[in-house]
Amino acid sequence: NEKTIYLTFDDGPTPEITDWVLDVLNQFNAKATFFCIGNNIEKHPEIFQNIVTQGHVIGNHTHNHIKGWKTKTKDYIENVSKANKLMQLGYQIIMWDVLSFDWDHDVAKEKCFENVIENTVNGSIIVFHDSLKASENMRYVLPKTLDYYSKQGFTFKSL
Repeated sequence: NEKTIYLTFDDGPTPEITDWVLDVLNQFNAKATFFCIGNNIEKHPEIFQNIVTQGHVIGNHTHNHIKGWKTKTKDYIENVSKANKLMQLGYQIIMWDVLSFDWDHDVAKEKCFENVIENTVNGSIIVFHDSLKASENMRYVLPKTLDYYSKQGFTFKSL
């Protein structure tokens, strides 16, 4: 009977956006899963540690954000393994059911929010991006999403 939504963030940690995301999540007592890029962890270990310290879950989003559909399987696995050395994770593949399109500059921020609202149901996994590319849409959509679903009695948990 619990109303739960799972928030995920790809591509961080990023100095200009991840700490802001953490602050917004904290305002709503929300937990999330951050699928981090290994190279970004190496560049920003303090932000990565903030994610962990604040009780969020981390996942592996490769070391260099290579494209899975355009990369040989062997090369992709090597890249994931390289990132895993920084995070020491077991493996479980996680997919989403709601894509916000926050990274797409051709999608207006209002449409990103609409994508989330029209497709989210109890138990949904929503993917956002804590990247500079997505930051404009993200800064609009995330607080509105948290507010909208909080008012409906949903909680936000990590995977």
